[in-house]
Amino acid sequence: MREQVYTREDTGRGPLILVNASHPLPPQPAPRLAPALPGQGDVLLERRAARMLAACVRAAGGLGKIVAVSGWRSRGEQQEIWDGSLRDHGEAFTRSYVALPGCSEHETGLAIDLAAASPAIDFIRPDFPRGGVCGEFRRLAPLFGWIERYPAGKESVTGIACEPWHFRYVGAPHAQIMAERGLCLEEYLELLRGGGLRFAYRGGAVRIFRIECGENGVTLPLAVRFTVSGDNDGGFLLTVREEAA
Repeated sequence: MREQVYTREDTGRGPLILVNASHPLPPQPAPRLAPALPGQGDVLLERRAARMLAACVRAAGGLGKIVAVSGWRSRGEQQEIWDGSLRDHGEAFTRSYVALPGCSEHETGLAIDLAAASPAIDFIRPDFPRGGVCGEFRRLAPLFGWIERYPAGKESVTGIACEPWHFRYVGAPHAQIMAERGLCLEEYLELLRGGGLRFAYRGGAVRIFRIECGENGVTLPLAVRFTVSGDNDGGFLLTVREEAA
């Protein structure tokens, strides 16, 4: 039987990795990048995240009306943004709206700040309304694997103020589950630690559960239909497809 070995290093990779002040991103090469949206080659995302973002914006009728403000950042760029915000806005504002270097989702290439197209856009807090085409994007986002990462009411869990402009790619069906249950990423990963779940999906179902990574890694059989992501907390999240009866 063919098998795939996943190492402890792999726990820091994948669309479900948790990156926050308590879970810094391990040093690693930049992801494979692509323009976040057509015509915006200066804002980059991990390639699959970029494809799904463009598809969602297109489905919402938002091409030309929704713009990408900030996507992937290097550690150095995040440091510059942190330092500039401290200088211009002070520590309280910065800790609310800017992640510490090494603790920013933007360094993964899986996070995007969006704005309604406008001649003037605030880089730190861009305007992304809840109505109109932006609202339509927000409604469709989970179907394309995207979540609003820092919703109101979750500040004590995420450690970040409400940011209606900041979206995170986690993939399907995880985004749908989080949206339906009103969970932020921290809560979703804690749920999976507690025993996993089963979710009806595309005419069948998927089982989603966590396995701890041992010293020698984790070996998984390739005969089983699954996707795997690290959680950046010493484990892997497996999404296993169950065929319809």
